[in-house]
Amino acid sequence: MTVSTGTMSAAEFRALAEFRYQIRLFLNGSEEAARNADLEPQQYLLMLALRGLPPGHEPSIREIAERLQLRHHSVVELVDRLERRQFLRRERSRTDRRQVLLHLTPRGEKILTRLAKQRISELRTAAPALVRALTAVIRTM
Repeated sequence: MTVSTGTMSAAEFRALAEFRYQIRLFLNGSEEAARNADLEPQQYLLMLALRGLPPGHEPSIREIAERLQLRHHSVVELVDRLERRQFLRRERSRTDRRQVLLHLTPRGEKILTRLAKQRISELRTAAPALVRALTAVIRTM
């Protein structure tokens, strides 16, 4: 895909701004829901990324750091806090003892499931506005 170096129309700017606004509304709701569940938003996102890994992806700190677009040491700190609260546990890989794998505990699964169900319900409500905003961005291209 090539990006035009020409000027952008007011409609393109409005469409892009509206799309970003709709995304932020949803993300802010997720952050608030996490805080209401006594989790840091990043902790919720880590648990979601862990539980939602595509098949064939190792539940390693490196993989989660990539999925969250965070530095390795930042993910380690999040994991430390979640482990202290017994929401997840570390385990050495059986195939490579140098690698540490992450697993949600039943307690972590419970809180994540509750939050994810809530967010999916809210996404169903927000979806039409998100789709309209994304469609407007695509149409202005």
